[in-house]
Amino acid sequence: MKCISRSLIAILVIMVVVIAGLAAYFILRAPAPAAPKPIVIGVTDKVTDLDPSNAYDFFTWEVLSNVMEGLVRYKPGSLDLEPALAESWNVSSDGTTWTFKLREGLKFADGTPLTAGDVVRSINRVMAIKGDPSWLVAEFVDEVEAIDNYTVVFKLMQPTPFFLTLIATPPYFPVHPAYAPESIDSDQTAGGAGPYKIARFQRDVEIVLEPNTHYYGDKPKSSIVIRFYADATSLRLALEGGEVDIAWRTLRPIDIEELSKKADLKVIEVPGTFIRYICINTKMPPFDNKFVRQALAAAINRTEIINVALRGAGTPLYSLVPIGMWSHVDAFKDKYGDYNVEQAKNLLRQAGYSEENKLAVELWYTPTHYGDTEKDIAALLKQRWEATGLIEVTVKSAEWTTYVSYIRNGQLPVYLLGWYPDYLDPDNYLTPFLLSTANSWAGTGYANETVDELLKQASSMVDQSERELIYIDVQKAYLAEDAPYIPIFQGKLYIVVRQDIEGVVPNPIMLMYYWPIYRK
Repeated sequence: MKCISRSLIAILVIMVVVIAGLAAYFILRAPAPAAPKPIVIGVTDKVTDLDPSNAYDFFTWEVLSNVMEGLVRYKPGSLDLEPALAESWNVSSDGTTWTFKLREGLKFADGTPLTAGDVVRSINRVMAIKGDPSWLVAEFVDEVEAIDNYTVVFKLMQPTPFFLTLIATPPYFPVHPAYAPESIDSDQTAGGAGPYKIARFQRDVEIVLEPNTHYYGDKPKSSIVIRFYADATSLRLALEGGEVDIAWRTLRPIDIEELSKKADLKVIEVPGTFIRYICINTKMPPFDNKFVRQALAAAINRTEIINVALRGAGTPLYSLVPIGMWSHVDAFKDKYGDYNVEQAKNLLRQAGYSEENKLAVELWYTPTHYGDTEKDIAALLKQRWEATGLIEVTVKSAEWTTYVSYIRNGQLPVYLLGWYPDYLDPDNYLTPFLLSTANSWAGTGYANETVDELLKQASSMVDQSERELIYIDVQKAYLAEDAPYIPIFQGKLYIVVRQDIEGVVPNPIMLMYYWPIYRK
């Protein structure tokens, strides 16, 4: 019996070993679970510079806000600021010294440690390079220093009540040491310390973003692929064909209407204060003549543009400060009315023009950055200006990168642009446009010492009612009077998303954070 028992035990042991071996064999042979499918975002937009020292456009800031991060950031879908790379901060009683305490153990996407010295290096780099967005730092920060590896101190030129919102913008983001120290590094993919890292970047074709394994916070729910399309038609076809999960910036108004009826898609309206306007180069004759600029302002039919070109997706705008924001006034409507052809004619005659000697206007637009409706807007402007009988308009266009280069170099006479806020305050709709040391990005060459003084005075005031009086004065007495910019409309933006995609929560500042997005 003992021998039989031992034999049975031995057989059972052998069987267990064999079964375990077979199980291990089949487990090893079994295919690994498939990696989650990336979320694909389609855009008609373009990246300018993957360098926060010079990037100053909406879409590039969106990319930078996902592959980099500042000391504070906006909560998704909110205007509330929350700790990011900094875990805490305080401000001196006089409002001129801000001290930030960094989290311990921060790292860039490749594992390189990030310290207070990197924050200081990056901000000094922005001020040294003096790119388009540098005014967001240079106009406010007198000095920045690292007290130790975890403490950054900003000393401001004057009290700035909205300084915390400035800290949340890309010019304040710490960048990897791989960025060229004293020059713009447009295609640098080292990034910063955000939720994502750039795995691949092929300009105007594709950006692949992978979760940053060294990120201090919650890891992104999905990898992201951003694909660039030539126009709204191509983007819509990609969405309907399943190539794209999210269509963003920019489909045509008719696309939004039709896609909203499809059961497998959902349309999300983006809250925010997006404005469109005409820029006029005040240094280029004959547009250095104020009467010429005023005549163009008087001969615009905003309602027609919204109804015909935008199919109702906008509201007429008569100032750069958007409707609904404190200090907004209809400055241009008060001065010029709404499409006043006779006033435009009188102004043109004062400037020396007639039916025999017409004003020649070269009107520029960019065909994809703001969507396919741009050519329609330009056509309607041409039609109404020429209806005065005293203007001849030639319409021209250039793709976004070339367009921006022309603007930066002051080469365009009259051209269309749009504005997405850096921070939600009237200051951000006046200072970047009218302050002579901050508006080089816009290419208008506008400079007025009185306006400079008023804007600097307002930005340091704590009392909102006092600031409001100054901003109203600037809009009426200078913006509408000098007309270096002519507001056209306050727009609406939409995101079209497949039904199985969740977590798309655009911010009121109109940037989309990618890390909350996932596929059901």
